[in-house]
Amino acid sequence: MNIYWQLVWAYIKIGIFGFGGGYAMLSLVEKAVVSPGWISETMFTDIVAISQMTPGPIGINSATYIGYVAPGEVDPALSSIGWSLLGSLLATLAVVIPSFLLVLYSSHFIRKHSESGVIKAVFSGLRPVIVGLIAAAAIMLMNAPNFNPRGIGWQLWTNIGICVAAFCLAYFPIKFSRKSIKVHPILIIVLAGITGLFLYY
Repeated sequence: MNIYWQLVWAYIKIGIFGFGGGYAMLSLVEKAVVSPGWISETMFTDIVAISQMTPGPIGINSATYIGYVAPGEVDPALSSIGWSLLGSLLATLAVVIPSFLLVLYSSHFIRKHSESGVIKAVFSGLRPVIVGLIAAAAIMLMNAPNFNPRGIGWQLWTNIGICVAAFCLAYFPIKFSRKSIKVHPILIIVLAGITGLFLYY
């Protein structure tokens, strides 16, 4: 049962300090749930992928999923659906409530003191930190479970190629008949899924 208190405490901290949205808080989540051994690094990367593909914020989705699987991973006696749903509910509430209360109060405070030099200075300091956290999350996900889970050389280079191709398609517009067209991210996800199905199934 101790895992539930640990989940709540971990996600309260993530909810309070998760500046910059879901991608910025991924490094906090990884530190909180992988380091104690609640889930493996491979499972974490799978959860991140599922959280990105499902509707809703990635931070809340990952909390719901991790809360569902972590109790059963820590203690097999808690692997039933009831215990899993309890973990899912607690982790989701723990990450949402602090953020909700902070936004509720800070929005009023910031609106009231929007011209304050202190407020402007605080946001000027937070912006580069958020960029750094998002960059750290991107680097953290460039690991063996994502790029070479089976330890096969050709799969590593193929996955790097898919990653580079997806980045280029998302970032650079394609010139077609005197027009610049940007490929929709949903189409990139579908194409990557089809590619993975043919290469690895």
